Amino acid sequence: MKKPYHILIVDDDPDVLTSARILLKQHFQKVETTEDPSDLNRILSRKNIDLVLLDMNFRKGRNDGAEGIYWLKHIRELSPATQVVLMTAYGEVELAVKAIKEGAFDFVLKPWTNEKLLATINNALKLAREQQKVAQLQHSNKQWEDQAALKEEDLISRSPSMTSVLETLKKVAETDANILLLGENGTGKSALALSIHRMSMRKQEPFVTVDLGAIAPSLFESELFGHKKGAFTDASEDKAGRFESAHEGSLFLDEIGNLDLSLQSKLLNALQTQEIRRVGENQSRKVNVRLICATNSPLHDWVEEKRFRQDLLYRINTVEIVVPPLRERLEDIPLLARKFFERFCKKYNKESLSLSIEAIDALCEYHWPGNVRELEHSMERAVILSAGKEVKSEDLQLRGGQASKPAGLNLEEMERHLVLQALDKHRGNISKAAKDLGLTRAALYRRMEKYEL
Repeated sequence: MKKPYHILIVDDDPDVLTSARILLKQHFQKVETTEDPSDLNRILSRKNIDLVLLDMNFRKGRNDGAEGIYWLKHIRELSPATQVVLMTAYGEVELAVKAIKEGAFDFVLKPWTNEKLLATINNALKLAREQQKVAQLQHSNKQWEDQAALKEEDLISRSPSMTSVLETLKKVAETDANILLLGENGTGKSALALSIHRMSMRKQEPFVTVDLGAIAPSLFESELFGHKKGAFTDASEDKAGRFESAHEGSLFLDEIGNLDLSLQSKLLNALQTQEIRRVGENQSRKVNVRLICATNSPLHDWVEEKRFRQDLLYRINTVEIVVPPLRERLEDIPLLARKFFERFCKKYNKESLSLSIEAIDALCEYHWPGNVRELEHSMERAVILSAGKEVKSEDLQLRGGQASKPAGLNLEEMERHLVLQALDKHRGNISKAAKDLGLTRAALYRRMEKYEL
């Protein structure tokens, strides 16, 4: 089977181009040639070239290798991920060694032996693959460290409910078990997913995230499984999907409850077989991923309502963990608030600013419908807008006032209170109120009927 790489050969000798193309076409999916090195600008700006096989001299009478060095530097600037293997005559070996110091992977002597040329190219591509993997891992982790609602705070807790969750996470993180994180929006499920990866045996491999709520159904297969060039109108080149990108690492499927029923079977098949097939291809590819999913949707209720496949739920929730809302973690509010406050004081150069005791009390009395994410944003807003030396309760601008735990309410009264609060917040809009509460419309209607609302 041909390897899925794109190789460009640059040489002013048509015979060299022909012989190299014939050889390499037997082993690699895409091989193209050019006699003019100035074509590099056009080709590299439009296509993903994995490797350039580059001659050292182009103009007649020149044998100092200066042109090869020039174009090598040009390739490294224009496409740093592209590997370069030089072709050189025996007397130019010293120049080729110099070129390696400038960023070339290696060189081959003309006339080459096929075995030597193929071995050099394969070693260069292997290095490129490893570098790409490292870069992808670093980019992915950095992206999620920046975007996650929790950073260092994700493993800090004094509340019994959250401490239990963290203990369970640490136990299962070292295994390859599929994990389903359930909980309201803003509780930090995405940050916990990243923490699971960091504690796992796959921590040196990619952590790839997919927001299933943001992917159009028509693009689902292309995004997750990849596509072949020409598979559809905008498929201008081969593209690996998220499953392939996460190979040997962790794949985090956020908002899995938003996945259309018609697409759930395709995801299930990939998880069961550990194989994917790019759109437009007939051949399957093996993948090895550790799956972490998250949602605020009531998947068990949706199974009963035929909105979510039961077999898919069984596949993704080998271990199911419910992340508690912040209102059930009252002991953590001062701790988290101070951590966020210190971070934003440093970020906005207000390290002399302090957080008053009355402000902490107000934070503890607030209901936090947006959970930890809302607490983080509230701390950032308070630091930005503060005019004095101390942040007081009125500076917090908490919406809805104090509503954490009205005295004397039992469980049913609390539930009725929350339903009323959601309906009032969204002015009677059932869909929005249900989403805020983490319920289906049907489940919200049942509670409204129960409490005669």
